Amino acid sequence: MPYADAWAYQEQLLSDTLAHKTRNRQALESGGTPTDTPNYLLLVEHPHVYTLGKSGKPEHLLLSEEQLNAHGATFHHINRGGDITYHGPGQLVGYPIFDLDNFFTDIHRYLRLLEEAVILTLAEYGLRAGRIAGLTGVWLGFEEGDLNPRKICALGVKCSRWVTMHGFALNVNTDLTYFGHIVPCGITDKAVTSLQQELGEAVPLVDVQNRLVLQLGRLFKAELTE
Repeated sequence: MPYADAWAYQEQLLSDTLAHKTRNRQALESGGTPTDTPNYLLLVEHPHVYTLGKSGKPEHLLLSEEQLNAHGATFHHINRGGDITYHGPGQLVGYPIFDLDNFFTDIHRYLRLLEEAVILTLAEYGLRAGRIAGLTGVWLGFEEGDLNPRKICALGVKCSRWVTMHGFALNVNTDLTYFGHIVPCGITDKAVTSLQQELGEAVPLVDVQNRLVLQLGRLFKAELTE
């Protein structure tokens, strides 16, 4: 799905959920009964695209408009947190539109659970992944003293009245050369990797997706339906 279409869809789901919460508040104030807000998990692949978050620096995109076109890529300045990142074919991108009032109202815990779902999924492929203090996302070679820390999953979210949007991007069979045209997440001294690069072979994206969805459902204690 083109990035702009997915972004517009997220914005619509966010707007609908916020309107639902407003109606619930009004119902409570008038003695009525509120109804449950929905939660969504969108899983997509995008054509080649670079996105820059609110705190990002435009100079971290190293391509001109003409060069972007030559690489078949687009660029969007968006309203999530974080700096610049890349999305493209072979990458599993997840956009949870969650009303955290249904789970817990703690954005840091939310981010850590997204990371944990990825860490547990990667463990199923024999990869030991984790976190690096002060940085978001999921890393290999993450322990102190490791000489080759490399990011395999980026995170960037927005939260409005405890409703989330944007999310995570897990490199599965991603063409990592596209990261060479940016300063990924504003980090200059660490590499980017993928499941394919670490295992030496391509991995079915649907297999990774199914494993990750199960981990998210377990961690968020959520019943999953399509």
